[in-house]
Amino acid sequence: MINRLLIFMLMFAVVACGNNADKGAEGAKADSKIKSEKVSGDNPVNGDAFISSSLGDATGLIYNITSDSASHDIASKIYNGLVEYDKDINIVGDLAESWDITDEGKTIVFHLRKDVRWHDGEPFTADDVEFTYKFMIDDKTPTSYDADFRLVKSFEVLDKYTVRIEYGEAYAPALISWSMPVLPKHLLEGVDVTKSPLLREPVGTGPYKFKEWKAGESITLEANEDYFKGRPYLDRFVMRVIPDSATTFLELLDGAIDMTGLTPLQWTRQTDANKQFTEQYDKYDYLSFGYTYVAYNELKKPFDDKRVRQALTYATPKADIIKGILFDLGIPAHGPYKPGTIWYNDNVKKYDYNPEKALELLAEAGYTDSDSDGFLDKDGKRFEFELITNQGNSVRTKICETLQQSWEKIGIKVSIRVLEWATFINEYVDKQKFDALVLGWNITNDPDLYDVWYSGNCGARKLNFICYKNEELDRLLIEGRKVFDPEKRKEYYHKAQEILAEDQPYTFLYVPYSLVAISKRFENVYTAPAGLTHNQDKWWVKKGNQKYHFER
Repeated sequence: MINRLLIFMLMFAVVACGNNADKGAEGAKADSKIKSEKVSGDNPVNGDAFISSSLGDATGLIYNITSDSASHDIASKIYNGLVEYDKDINIVGDLAESWDITDEGKTIVFHLRKDVRWHDGEPFTADDVEFTYKFMIDDKTPTSYDADFRLVKSFEVLDKYTVRIEYGEAYAPALISWSMPVLPKHLLEGVDVTKSPLLREPVGTGPYKFKEWKAGESITLEANEDYFKGRPYLDRFVMRVIPDSATTFLELLDGAIDMTGLTPLQWTRQTDANKQFTEQYDKYDYLSFGYTYVAYNELKKPFDDKRVRQALTYATPKADIIKGILFDLGIPAHGPYKPGTIWYNDNVKKYDYNPEKALELLAEAGYTDSDSDGFLDKDGKRFEFELITNQGNSVRTKICETLQQSWEKIGIKVSIRVLEWATFINEYVDKQKFDALVLGWNITNDPDLYDVWYSGNCGARKLNFICYKNEELDRLLIEGRKVFDPEKRKEYYHKAQEILAEDQPYTFLYVPYSLVAISKRFENVYTAPAGLTHNQDKWWVKKGNQKYHFER
């Protein structure tokens, strides 16, 4: 099952989805292993399990109200939307059999599948779709993804398996916005979702059913025997929580997990000559659909001054970070799009490492070393702040250390704080209790930047958690959503990138390569434009290679 590639916070420096088709054009430097689609001579069989790992535990398993990668990785196996992307990133039906788009794109009529049941046996109907729509626009729903649905002018259930949706004006991402998982009306209607048992024991329509959640240890799903697209071949899907990448690698060598993202050090120095690794795993690499950044809290001084943000970017040695920490397994980022795609604008303002320029800008902002103690100050107050990131990600920790050293060279005192993932997200990011942080975003296939960059999405638990505001950018984001022609849309988003490059609300660091190890025992694993896990519910293991056996 492929859900829409929604924007969400990445806890890893590497991700498990991407587009290998871009690899050649971007000058890949990794020793890659790319498999093409192949037809096995054997018939797929059921059995075995897939064991993945996560640095942090999920925050909840109702997809629509979470935004972290651990939660979405699990929840995406449990739920379905009306549509999804196929392996070539075409929009195809999921819970919807078909749809009609009329009125110049302002009306969509979805024809729903009639053979779908929730995991508790209740039938899926149009009432569930209507409930999900109302859920998403309910002011009491703590979601970051309501903007798409608030544009709906009217929602009508035409019959048990048909719904009609009208928009007030054309909205380009309208169709794919309905890849948002549909929720069960019979279990959530009239319930405070923040107290719903479904947060811990979800009920969906997807290929896997919830079985067990051991907090801080693992989440286990089991195959849905009645899945409307056919039972997944693997009996179970297990996500183990291993809050350290070095420990994860040791578990990998022991064969205790089947897939993980490798760090650049592990990829380049610790795998190819390691017989214990090469006998068990294949490696895959491709430029990821994600980027890593430093975000500045614009609710706090001095980060509300763009000269300060520009100065911090000038004082950031991106090239050294990519070479020294990523071992050249990444490329510099200058904005929120993946290089090589139609949306990427390479002609934006760039900030090559230039500490002298940084000091000039800081002086313009009023920061000088007035007391000759080696640190900049203004109005008698030293320029110092805290930089935070999540625990268990050695790449991000090293980035923080590099930034600390680089910024102190120009007289800025930086302290580093590394936090457990759930605490980092729930207590600091969501509550906007930070000065600056290092984090990553997924890059969606649709260019819409509204959720992260629109000023109206400033706030606690919102994706514009830094509260960046620019009226011209707001206008471009709104206009860009109304246009269907990709070439015309490109004009809006190229201009948006120029504004972001000038304002530097983030220091965009790099787009990393996804560096993935997968156990050799899985069949039907191959890369595609939609990524490596685009067909994961169709992976299978030959009987002789199966490791895990379950009694029914």
